[in-house]
Amino acid sequence: MAEKQNVMRLPAEALYAHELAALKEIDKAPRPAGWQLSPRAVLTYLTGGMAGDTVITPKYIGNNRLVEVAIATLLTDRALLLIGEPGTAKSWLSENLTAAIHGSSSKVIQGTAGTTEEQIRYSWNYAMLLANGPSEQALIKSPIYRAMEEGGIARFEEISRCASEVQDALISILSEKTISVPELGGEIAAAKGFSVIATANTRDRGVNDMSSALKRRFNIIVLPAPGDLETEVDIVRRRVKELANSYEIGASLPADDAIRQVVTIFRELRGGVTLEGKEKVKGPSGVISTAEAISLLTGSMALAASFGSGEVEAQDLAAGLQGAIVKDEEKDRGVWKDYLENVMKKRGSEWRPLYNACREMNV
Repeated sequence: MAEKQNVMRLPAEALYAHELAALKEIDKAPRPAGWQLSPRAVLTYLTGGMAGDTVITPKYIGNNRLVEVAIATLLTDRALLLIGEPGTAKSWLSENLTAAIHGSSSKVIQGTAGTTEEQIRYSWNYAMLLANGPSEQALIKSPIYRAMEEGGIARFEEISRCASEVQDALISILSEKTISVPELGGEIAAAKGFSVIATANTRDRGVNDMSSALKRRFNIIVLPAPGDLETEVDIVRRRVKELANSYEIGASLPADDAIRQVVTIFRELRGGVTLEGKEKVKGPSGVISTAEAISLLTGSMALAASFGSGEVEAQDLAAGLQGAIVKDEEKDRGVWKDYLENVMKKRGSEWRPLYNACREMNV
């Protein structure tokens, strides 16, 4: 494995290797076939706690019951489908579930309009195929194929981005737990522990709707957006700290007041009303999710480190806000200007530096 300092992004099983090792050491509960931890230890890994003297950091902040249902689903022969708005931690939860249960989250299919059925089942090394005919050596196994062999978990990101016929290739796999390879005169049967975790974006409804037959093969969990300001601030604070340490940005973490201001702006623009419920707010054309807030604050740290004082200031936040909110120049600039003048301007003196910096950016 590459050294940590040379890798932009570590997979969850490497990033939290010390936590997983501590949980394995104290975990005396029965472990299902193919699992490296018991269900209760997986829950602790995801929601936080202690493993001996090791602090287990929360990977998912929200309704713990949803996490319990997800873990319980993977104990059965049902696949798991996580649905939610952008930024509701679908992929993050999928990755960490897989890391905790199987120890490897790398078996991933990224759903796009160009995803083919071969990427779900298998394909061939055509040079070897032409030279020697069908053989095990010429077979290129998909992530799902490899997960079936190992009794592991395959992740299918943005499944509704794939064409319907590609999605439907999953039906027989999830039903029969086999992949037929007629060219070799046989099939691969899934080892115990095999499952699939898929994610789908509610903003993509109507792109390629999943068939009812495919939906029946999944247990579906809808992940909500953070329910209140404090929860979202906590999520953003934790993830910004993790990313800042990973990227070694060299700036101080944003102050809690700065994080709270950014999250407040996002929640109000997303919800169409101020947090006090006193004034309606026009929403921008793009998605302004929790993930966008994390990205904005991380980018503000990079600005402060490279071109500022090393402390995140109002002008650093303003630049990020402008890029996050004004995605459609014609519509969003007016929406953002209305928010500045009708909401932010009327707030107290602690908001004045950010208002002035945003107004200057939006002239």
